[in-house]
Formats: sequence, C-alpha cells, structure tokens
Amino acid sequence: MSMVKLPGLKTIIESLSRERSLPESAVQNALKEALKSGYERYRRTQVTENPNFTEDYFDNFNVQLDLVGEGYRILATKTVVEEVVEPDKEVALKTLSKIAIRAKIGDTIMVDVTPLQGDFGRLAALQTKQVLTQKLQEQQLKIVQELFQPLRGTVLDGKVHRIDRKAAIFALNAGVGNPEVYAELPNYEKLHQDNYVMGATMKVYLKKVYDTPRQGPPLRVSRATTGLVSGMLTSLVPEIQQQIIEITNIVRDSTPAKPEIPSRTKIAVNTQQDDIDPVSICEGENSGNIAVISKELGGEKIEILLWSEDPCVYIKNALMPATVQEVIILDAEKQQAQVTLTPDQLPLALGLDEQNVKLASRLTGWRIDLITGE
Repeated sequence: MSMVKLPGLKTIIESLSRERSLPESAVQNALKEALKSGYERYRRTQVTENPNFTEDYFDNFNVQLDLVGEGYRILATKTVVEEVVEPDKEVALKTLSKIAIRAKIGDTIMVDVTPLQGDFGRLAALQTKQVLTQKLQEQQLKIVQELFQPLRGTVLDGKVHRIDRKAAIFALNAGVGNPEVYAELPNYEKLHQDNYVMGATMKVYLKKVYDTPRQGPPLRVSRATTGLVSGMLTSLVPEIQQQIIEITNIVRDSTPAKPEIPSRTKIAVNTQQDDIDPVSICEGENSGNIAVISKELGGEKIEILLWSEDPCVYIKNALMPATVQEVIILDAEKQQAQVTLTPDQLPLALGLDEQNVKLASRLTGWRIDLITGE
C-alpha cells in the first residue's frame, strides 16, 4: 500500500490537541477531513479526469492516518463488478489481489487509491493548511455544542482568563475530563462592583451557545441577568429544586445609572403548602442564603418576599422594607394603584433614585403612586 508521508504526524496531532483544547480524536477527524479536501482539490485539477464532479462524488472516499508510519492513505469503498463502468465507484473482480480473493460480485471492498507523493503531496499539503483551521473550528464547535448546550440557562463557575477592551474572557469547564472552553462576558453583562482580574473565580450565567464558527469565544455569559440570582437561590434551596417552593417572579437592577446606588434584586416566592414559610426557607437560617448570594454579587441587595394573588397584598410586600399603611386600586384594568405611607416610610418606599418603587412596580406589574398620610 502506498502512503503520503507526513513527518511528525503524531507530534502535530498532540500539539494541536493542547493548543485547541480538543481531544486527539477530534484533531484526527479534522485532519482527515482536511486531507480528503486536499485529495478532492487534486483530483479536480487533473485534466484527464471527468470535470463534472458532483458535490457528493467523493463520498465513498476517506482518509486513513498512519501514526506509526507518519503518513496517510486515500481509500475508496468500491463495488465488485465484472466490467467497470465507474472507476471511482467500482472495481473488476479479475483485478483483485489474492487478499481479496473471497470477494464476489456485488460485494464492497476498500481499495487504496493514494496517488504518488509528487505533485499530489504538494497540492494536498497546500489545501490541507487552508482547510485544517476551519475543520478544527468545526470540531471545537461540535464539542462545545455537545457539552454546553444542555447547560444553557444554568449557573456555572468561571475563571477570568483575560481582559479585553469589550469583554472579560472566562474559562469554563463542563466537568471532569472535559477541556476548558472560553466564554465572553461583554461589558454590558458585567456588574459595576465586580473586580475582573486574571485568575479570579466567579459564578456566571450561561446565556448563549453559538452554533456557528465566529472570531470570539463560542459561549456568552452574564453576571447582570436575573437568571444568575434565581439560579444561585435554586442551588441553595432544596425546596425550590423539589418544586415545593416556586420563584413566581424576579426583577433586578444590576447596573444602576448612578455608581453610588447599589445593585438590587427583588424575588417573589410562593408555595401551595400552608404549613411552610417560603420566604424564611429561601432566606435560610440567619439569612445565610441571602448572605451567600450577596457576597458573590459584590454586596448586591437581595430581597425575598411573598407573592400574593391579591394585588394589594402583593404591592405591599413588594415595597419592602417600607411599611405600608394602605393600598387602593385606582384602575384594575390599567393596573394602577395608590399606596399610602407615613412620611418617614416614604424614603424607604422610594429608595435611592426611586430604585425600590421602580423594582416593586416591575415585579408586580402595577403602576404604583406613592402618597403620604397621617
């Protein structure tokens, strides 16, 4: 059997595997696809060949790598016939060697069709270099899709790999034995209070898994989305995981317009079981769960409140930590309500830059007008 020499083949595969964080098998697949593309290019340049190659003409051809011999062969799957009509698809029974003596008409066998090194080797090498990068990217994307598509919409641990002008690049891991994959955290998905330095570890929310090759990382993550907070709370509260407690709604002001205003999240929870207090359970003993989440988010205020189907009760709860005197429905159809508070509670209900009342309005879906009473 003939073979096209590729000196250092095993070393090349090992090196690409490390550089691209790909299993060696994936690098080999990419290399075989690139080498086959080189063979197709070579065949199409031969003036003696049929110029009307269809797109699937070379589907019965494949590449066999020889890591020990440091080279590769081109093999074709051909059907055994009496008389050959299509040389690339068929082989005459009478021409078969003793090795294939048991073959009979209608059988399919693998035939070595590797051209001589010469011109083919030079053309194939050029085409392989052009195609290999693309094929490696496709292999990377395929592995990323397999590992991370099921994790989209979940909270993952990430490590800051580098800082770019428009994003922080994180290294994520899909589990023991799997390669690290890079994810971009765009500036608009960052928290103002975070300190993005090389090697820092943070929890991130996997927002997007790209399905086509691109210049940047194949994943996009966020620190600013509500999904990050709800995901962390879910991981800390078994009753949410078991669907005993439901996160009914969540709103977040993760990047306030003014730097002196801390980020803030309000979470409405509910349960169908009368004998448990969902708010206390979610907060944890001594508000331990709140402390864990707040610390991870650089001191963000986390408020958990009880959802209610009664809009007056729900609005009252949503305006925490303010104490509300009365809630009056002004227009149920337009979802407009008036809330009365004592003068000392008005600043709490409003919050800095009216952050609290705006979040309460978003959480409940009601327009809230605040007034002071006696």
